[in-house]
Amino acid sequence: MRRVNGVALLSRAVVCMGSSTAVGGATQQRLVQAAMLSTCSNWNPLWFTRRLGNHFGLSKPSVSCGAGGHVCFSSNATSLAQEVHAQDKFLPKDVELYQYEACPFCNKVRAFLDYYKIPYKVMEVNPISKKEIKWSDYKKVPILKVDGEQMVDSSDIIDKLFQRINPENNVVNGEEEKKWRGWVDNHLVHVLSPNIYRTASEALESFDYITSHGNFSLYERIVAKYTGAAAMYFVSKKLKKKHNITDERAALYEAAETWVDALKGRQFLGGSNPNLADLAAFGVLRPIRHLKSGKDMVENTRIGEWYTRMESSVGESARIKEA
Repeated sequence: MRRVNGVALLSRAVVCMGSSTAVGGATQQRLVQAAMLSTCSNWNPLWFTRRLGNHFGLSKPSVSCGAGGHVCFSSNATSLAQEVHAQDKFLPKDVELYQYEACPFCNKVRAFLDYYKIPYKVMEVNPISKKEIKWSDYKKVPILKVDGEQMVDSSDIIDKLFQRINPENNVVNGEEEKKWRGWVDNHLVHVLSPNIYRTASEALESFDYITSHGNFSLYERIVAKYTGAAAMYFVSKKLKKKHNITDERAALYEAAETWVDALKGRQFLGGSNPNLADLAAFGVLRPIRHLKSGKDMVENTRIGEWYTRMESSVGESARIKEA
Protein backbone atom coordinates (compact mmCIF):
# COMPACT_ATOMS: atom_id res chain seq x y z
CA MET A 1 0.00 0.00 0.00
CA ARG A 2 1.10 3.51 -0.74
CA ARG A 3 2.40 5.57 2.10
CA VAL A 4 0.57 8.74 3.01
CA ASN A 5 1.91 12.04 1.76
CA GLY A 6 0.28 13.76 4.70
CA VAL A 7 1.96 11.63 7.36
CA ALA A 8 4.83 14.08 7.63
CA LEU A 9 2.32 16.82 8.21
CA LEU A 10 0.65 14.77 10.91
CA SER A 11 3.99 14.10 12.55
CA ARG A 12 4.85 17.79 12.52
CA ALA A 13 1.48 18.63 14.02
CA VAL A 14 2.09 16.12 16.80
CA VAL A 15 5.57 17.47 17.42
CA CYS A 16 4.22 21.00 17.56
CA MET A 17 2.15 20.00 20.55
CA GLY A 18 5.40 19.53 22.40
CA SER A 19 7.44 16.57 23.52
CA SER A 20 10.39 16.70 25.89
CA THR A 21 11.93 13.45 24.70
CA ALA A 22 12.00 11.30 21.61
CA VAL A 23 10.25 8.54 23.53
CA GLY A 24 7.56 10.92 24.65
CA GLY A 25 7.11 12.15 21.08
CA ALA A 26 6.73 8.60 19.78
CA THR A 27 4.19 7.85 22.49
CA GLN A 28 2.18 10.94 21.65
CA GLN A 29 2.22 10.12 17.96
CA ARG A 30 0.92 6.61 18.69
CA LEU A 31 -1.81 8.12 20.82
CA VAL A 32 -3.01 10.54 18.19
CA GLN A 33 -2.96 7.74 15.63
CA ALA A 34 -4.98 5.63 18.04
CA ALA A 35 -7.46 8.42 18.58
CA MET A 36 -7.94 8.74 14.84
CA LEU A 37 -8.25 4.98 14.52
CA SER A 38 -10.78 4.94 17.34
CA THR A 39 -13.40 6.33 15.06
CA CYS A 40 -13.78 3.45 12.63
CA SER A 41 -11.80 1.26 10.31
CA ASN A 42 -14.01 -0.05 7.53
CA TRP A 43 -15.05 3.35 6.35
CA ASN A 44 -13.94 6.27 4.23
CA PRO A 45 -13.38 9.62 5.94
CA LEU A 46 -15.55 10.85 8.64
CA TRP A 47 -12.65 11.26 10.98
CA PHE A 48 -9.63 10.69 8.76
CA THR A 49 -8.77 10.18 5.14
CA ARG A 50 -8.69 6.95 3.22
CA ARG A 51 -4.98 7.58 2.71
CA LEU A 52 -4.40 7.73 6.43
CA GLY A 53 -6.32 4.48 6.74
CA ASN A 54 -4.12 2.89 4.13
CA HIS A 55 -0.98 4.08 5.88
CA PHE A 56 -2.03 2.60 9.16
CA GLY A 57 -2.93 -0.74 7.62
CA LEU A 58 -6.64 -0.23 7.08
CA SER A 59 -8.35 -1.74 4.10
CA LYS A 60 -10.53 0.03 1.59
CA PRO A 61 -14.08 0.09 2.90
CA SER A 62 -16.42 -2.53 1.54
CA VAL A 63 -19.60 -1.23 3.09
CA SER A 64 -21.20 -0.70 -0.31
CA CYS A 65 -19.68 -3.63 -2.16
CA GLY A 66 -19.38 -6.99 -0.46
CA ALA A 67 -17.65 -10.10 -1.76
CA GLY A 68 -19.40 -11.44 -4.81
CA GLY A 69 -21.55 -8.30 -5.07
CA HIS A 70 -23.40 -6.44 -2.42
CA VAL A 71 -26.86 -7.79 -1.54
CA CYS A 72 -29.34 -5.37 -0.02
CA PHE A 73 -32.64 -6.56 1.37
CA SER A 74 -35.43 -4.02 1.35
CA SER A 75 -37.81 -3.48 4.22
CA ASN A 76 -40.02 -1.17 2.14
CA ALA A 77 -42.84 -3.67 1.83
CA THR A 78 -42.54 -5.04 5.34
CA SER A 79 -44.99 -3.67 7.86
CA LEU A 80 -43.95 -3.08 11.44
CA ALA A 81 -46.20 -5.91 12.60
CA GLN A 82 -44.63 -8.30 10.09
CA GLU A 83 -41.16 -7.26 11.21
CA VAL A 84 -41.98 -7.87 14.86
CA HIS A 85 -43.47 -11.26 13.99
CA ALA A 86 -40.43 -12.13 11.88
CA GLN A 87 -38.12 -11.09 14.68
CA ASP A 88 -39.67 -13.76 16.90
CA LYS A 89 -37.92 -16.26 14.64
CA PHE A 90 -34.54 -14.70 15.34
CA LEU A 91 -33.77 -14.76 19.02
CA PRO A 92 -30.00 -14.90 19.52
CA LYS A 93 -28.88 -15.68 23.04
CA ASP A 94 -25.64 -13.72 23.01
CA VAL A 95 -24.80 -10.70 20.86
CA GLU A 96 -21.53 -8.82 21.39
CA LEU A 97 -20.50 -5.69 19.49
CA TYR A 98 -16.80 -4.83 19.43
CA GLN A 99 -16.62 -1.18 18.61
CA TYR A 100 -15.30 2.33 19.04
CA GLU A 101 -18.04 4.44 20.59
CA ALA A 102 -17.46 7.38 18.25
CA CYS A 103 -17.30 5.28 15.07
CA PRO A 104 -20.20 6.14 12.75
CA PHE A 105 -20.18 2.70 11.11
CA CYS A 106 -20.36 1.12 14.54
CA ASN A 107 -23.25 3.47 15.15
CA LYS A 108 -24.89 2.11 12.00
CA VAL A 109 -24.88 -1.37 13.50
CA ARG A 110 -26.09 -0.07 16.85
CA ALA A 111 -28.95 1.81 15.18
CA PHE A 112 -30.05 -1.45 13.53
CA LEU A 113 -29.82 -3.44 16.77
CA ASP A 114 -31.67 -0.73 18.68
CA TYR A 115 -34.42 -0.46 16.08
CA TYR A 116 -35.03 -4.20 16.01
CA LYS A 117 -34.73 -4.44 19.82
CA ILE A 118 -31.95 -7.03 19.71
CA PRO A 119 -30.18 -6.92 23.09
CA TYR A 120 -26.43 -6.64 22.75
CA LYS A 121 -23.35 -6.22 24.87
CA VAL A 122 -20.75 -3.63 23.97
CA MET A 123 -17.06 -4.35 24.12
CA GLU A 124 -15.25 -1.02 23.78
CA VAL A 125 -11.95 -1.66 22.01
CA ASN A 126 -8.82 0.11 23.14
CA PRO A 127 -7.46 1.51 19.85
CA ILE A 128 -3.86 1.26 21.04
CA SER A 129 -3.62 -2.30 22.33
CA LYS A 130 -6.74 -3.74 20.67
CA LYS A 131 -6.55 -6.44 23.30
CA GLU A 132 -10.32 -6.88 23.21
CA ILE A 133 -10.14 -8.29 19.67
CA LYS A 134 -6.91 -10.28 19.93
CA TRP A 135 -9.07 -13.40 19.61
CA SER A 136 -10.03 -12.38 16.05
CA ASP A 137 -7.97 -12.46 12.85
CA TYR A 138 -9.98 -9.40 11.79
CA LYS A 139 -8.42 -6.34 13.42
CA LYS A 140 -10.97 -3.68 12.54
CA VAL A 141 -14.31 -2.61 13.95
CA PRO A 142 -17.18 -3.14 14.00
CA ILE A 143 -17.11 -6.85 14.77
CA LEU A 144 -20.35 -8.50 15.84
CA LYS A 145 -20.48 -11.90 17.50
CA VAL A 146 -23.87 -13.58 17.34
CA ASP A 147 -23.98 -16.74 19.44
CA GLY A 148 -20.27 -17.17 18.74
CA GLU A 149 -20.43 -16.42 15.00
CA GLN A 150 -18.23 -13.54 13.88
CA MET A 151 -19.64 -10.95 11.49
CA VAL A 152 -17.64 -8.04 10.04
CA ASP A 153 -18.20 -4.92 7.91
CA SER A 154 -21.15 -2.77 8.96
CA SER A 155 -23.28 -3.18 5.85
CA ASP A 156 -22.63 -6.92 5.62
CA ILE A 157 -23.52 -7.29 9.30
CA ILE A 158 -26.79 -5.46 8.75
CA ASP A 159 -27.65 -7.47 5.62
CA LYS A 160 -27.09 -10.78 7.41
CA LEU A 161 -29.10 -9.76 10.45
CA PHE A 162 -31.96 -8.42 8.34
CA GLN A 163 -32.16 -11.65 6.37
CA ARG A 164 -32.30 -13.65 9.59
CA ILE A 165 -35.06 -11.43 10.93
CA ASN A 166 -36.92 -11.83 7.63
CA PRO A 167 -35.99 -15.36 6.47
CA GLU A 168 -38.91 -15.53 4.05
CA ASN A 169 -37.71 -12.42 2.21
CA ASN A 170 -35.36 -14.03 -0.31
CA VAL A 171 -35.96 -11.58 -3.15
CA VAL A 172 -33.28 -8.99 -3.80
CA ASN A 173 -35.18 -5.74 -4.37
CA GLY A 174 -35.36 -2.16 -3.24
CA GLU A 175 -33.21 -0.35 -5.79
CA GLU A 176 -34.00 2.97 -4.11
CA GLU A 177 -32.93 1.64 -0.75
CA LYS A 178 -29.74 0.19 -2.20
CA LYS A 179 -28.94 3.47 -3.96
CA TRP A 180 -29.25 5.55 -0.82
CA ARG A 181 -27.35 3.14 1.37
CA GLY A 182 -24.51 3.54 -1.10
CA TRP A 183 -24.92 7.31 -1.03
CA VAL A 184 -24.53 7.33 2.75
CA ASP A 185 -21.31 5.33 2.61
CA ASN A 186 -19.80 6.95 -0.46
CA HIS A 187 -20.92 10.56 -0.27
CA LEU A 188 -22.39 11.64 3.04
CA VAL A 189 -19.38 10.53 5.05
CA HIS A 190 -17.03 12.54 2.84
CA VAL A 191 -18.59 15.87 3.76
CA LEU A 192 -18.60 15.23 7.50
CA SER A 193 -14.89 15.15 8.28
CA PRO A 194 -14.09 18.61 6.87
CA ASN A 195 -16.96 19.92 8.99
CA ILE A 196 -16.14 18.41 12.37
CA TYR A 197 -12.52 19.55 12.04
CA ARG A 198 -13.33 22.82 10.25
CA THR A 199 -11.87 25.11 12.92
CA ALA A 200 -9.43 24.56 15.77
CA SER A 201 -12.27 24.78 18.30
CA GLU A 202 -14.41 22.28 16.38
CA ALA A 203 -11.48 19.89 16.04
CA LEU A 204 -10.95 20.09 19.79
CA GLU A 205 -14.65 19.54 20.41
CA SER A 206 -14.61 16.47 18.17
CA PHE A 207 -11.60 14.92 19.85
CA ASP A 208 -13.05 15.66 23.25
CA TYR A 209 -16.03 13.52 22.21
CA ILE A 210 -13.82 10.81 20.70
CA THR A 211 -11.54 10.49 23.72
CA SER A 212 -14.24 10.84 26.37
CA HIS A 213 -16.34 8.08 24.80
CA GLY A 214 -13.48 5.79 23.81
CA ASN A 215 -11.52 3.24 25.79
CA PHE A 216 -8.56 5.44 26.77
CA SER A 217 -6.60 5.78 29.96
CA LEU A 218 -6.51 9.26 31.49
CA TYR A 219 -3.04 9.94 30.06
CA GLU A 220 -4.00 8.61 26.64
CA ARG A 221 -7.15 10.70 26.67
CA ILE A 222 -5.36 13.97 27.42
CA VAL A 223 -2.54 13.46 24.92
CA ALA A 224 -4.78 12.14 22.14
CA LYS A 225 -7.32 14.93 22.59
CA TYR A 226 -4.91 17.79 21.97
CA THR A 227 -2.48 16.20 19.54
CA GLY A 228 -5.31 14.59 17.59
CA ALA A 229 -7.26 17.82 17.33
CA ALA A 230 -4.18 19.69 16.07
CA ALA A 231 -3.31 17.02 13.51
CA MET A 232 -6.81 16.56 12.13
CA TYR A 233 -7.39 20.28 11.84
CA PHE A 234 -4.63 20.36 9.22
CA VAL A 235 -5.67 17.08 7.61
CA SER A 236 -9.22 18.39 7.16
CA LYS A 237 -7.89 21.06 4.83
CA LYS A 238 -6.50 18.36 2.56
CA LEU A 239 -9.85 16.59 2.68
CA LYS A 240 -11.56 19.68 1.30
CA LYS A 241 -9.26 19.66 -1.70
CA LYS A 242 -9.49 15.89 -2.16
CA HIS A 243 -13.27 15.96 -2.37
CA ASN A 244 -13.55 19.30 -4.19
CA ILE A 245 -15.23 21.00 -1.27
CA THR A 246 -15.05 24.79 -1.25
CA ASP A 247 -17.37 25.56 1.64
CA GLU A 248 -17.62 22.84 4.29
CA ARG A 249 -20.95 23.92 5.74
CA ALA A 250 -22.51 24.48 2.32
CA ALA A 251 -21.53 20.91 1.34
CA LEU A 252 -22.98 19.54 4.58
CA TYR A 253 -26.23 21.47 4.17
CA GLU A 254 -26.51 20.35 0.55
CA ALA A 255 -26.10 16.70 1.58
CA ALA A 256 -28.78 17.09 4.25
CA GLU A 257 -31.18 18.72 1.79
CA THR A 258 -30.43 16.01 -0.78
CA TRP A 259 -31.47 13.39 1.77
CA VAL A 260 -34.68 15.23 2.61
CA ASP A 261 -35.51 15.58 -1.09
CA ALA A 262 -35.03 11.81 -1.45
CA LEU A 263 -37.83 11.28 1.07
CA LYS A 264 -40.30 12.80 -1.42
CA GLY A 265 -42.64 13.88 1.33
CA ARG A 266 -42.60 10.50 3.08
CA GLN A 267 -41.98 10.12 6.78
CA PHE A 268 -39.00 7.91 5.99
CA LEU A 269 -37.28 6.66 2.87
CA GLY A 270 -38.95 3.36 3.73
CA GLY A 271 -42.38 4.99 3.80
CA SER A 272 -44.25 4.77 7.06
CA ASN A 273 -41.36 2.95 8.72
CA PRO A 274 -37.58 3.34 8.41
CA ASN A 275 -35.74 1.06 6.02
CA LEU A 276 -32.05 0.15 6.00
CA ALA A 277 -31.11 3.38 4.22
CA ASP A 278 -32.83 5.41 6.93
CA LEU A 279 -30.96 3.48 9.60
CA ALA A 280 -27.66 3.92 7.76
CA ALA A 281 -28.03 7.70 7.45
CA PHE A 282 -29.21 8.01 11.04
CA GLY A 283 -26.35 5.87 12.33
CA VAL A 284 -23.69 7.86 10.47
CA LEU A 285 -25.09 11.20 11.62
CA ARG A 286 -25.73 10.25 15.23
CA PRO A 287 -22.13 10.76 16.46
CA ILE A 288 -22.07 14.36 15.20
CA ARG A 289 -25.61 15.36 16.13
CA HIS A 290 -24.60 17.27 19.25
CA LEU A 291 -21.35 18.67 17.90
CA LYS A 292 -21.40 22.19 16.48
CA SER A 293 -21.49 20.86 12.93
CA GLY A 294 -24.48 18.67 13.70
CA LYS A 295 -26.33 21.45 15.46
CA ASP A 296 -25.70 23.80 12.54
CA MET A 297 -26.94 21.15 10.12
CA VAL A 298 -30.22 20.73 11.99
CA GLU A 299 -30.72 24.47 12.44
CA ASN A 300 -30.04 25.36 8.80
CA THR A 301 -31.65 22.52 6.85
CA ARG A 302 -34.89 20.54 6.83
CA ILE A 303 -33.31 17.34 8.13
CA GLY A 304 -34.24 17.94 11.77
CA GLU A 305 -37.80 16.61 11.53
CA TRP A 306 -36.67 13.37 9.91
CA TYR A 307 -33.90 12.98 12.48
CA THR A 308 -36.37 13.45 15.34
CA ARG A 309 -38.70 10.87 13.81
CA MET A 310 -35.76 8.48 13.53
CA GLU A 311 -34.85 9.00 17.18
CA SER A 312 -38.43 8.16 18.11
CA SER A 313 -38.60 5.11 15.82
CA VAL A 314 -35.25 3.68 16.89
CA GLY A 315 -36.19 4.27 20.51
CA GLU A 316 -34.21 3.40 23.57
CA SER A 317 -30.94 1.57 23.19
CA ALA A 318 -31.10 -2.23 23.32
CA ARG A 319 -27.61 -2.21 24.77
CA ILE A 320 -27.23 -4.39 27.86
CA LYS A 321 -25.81 -2.20 30.56
CA GLU A 322 -23.06 -3.57 32.75
CA ALA A 323 -24.10 -4.43 36.28
